Amino acid sequence: MDDLQALYQDLILDHAKHPHGRGEPGEPSSHQRNPVCGDEVILHADLDDGVVRAITWTGDGCSISQASASMLTSLVEEEGGMPVADARERIAAFREALRSRGAVTLEEDVFGDASALSGVSKYTARVKCAMLAWVALEDVLARSPDR
Repeated sequence: MDDLQALYQDLILDHAKHPHGRGEPGEPSSHQRNPVCGDEVILHADLDDGVVRAITWTGDGCSISQASASMLTSLVEEEGGMPVADARERIAAFREALRSRGAVTLEEDVFGDASALSGVSKYTARVKCAMLAWVALEDVLARSPDR
């Protein structure tokens, strides 16, 4: 394992152990579950005037699913909120990278800590784990009147 890969693994484990945004989600929320492994996430996005202001979530599962939810939360926090259109674009780009089997990597300047999840794309059984929170946000945005 090279040093960069080890650093990414440490970052994933750190987010799993010390998650950002973990707390009881409000409404509207989305409950997503991976039936293959049992991972689950319930996520709430605080929307205001077409901007995702904050994310709160709770869930159980592997380090990848929990770290991914934390990283998504951090990404929104670091930007001080994210326009819904930008959130949708990032969700689509995240999905594309994770389904690419390593052909597409997530850029750190666009995805922040979540760029560490690029390597997950090589393990198809783990892609759904990493996507869980992102799919939950996508669902909340699709059902929100503040789209």
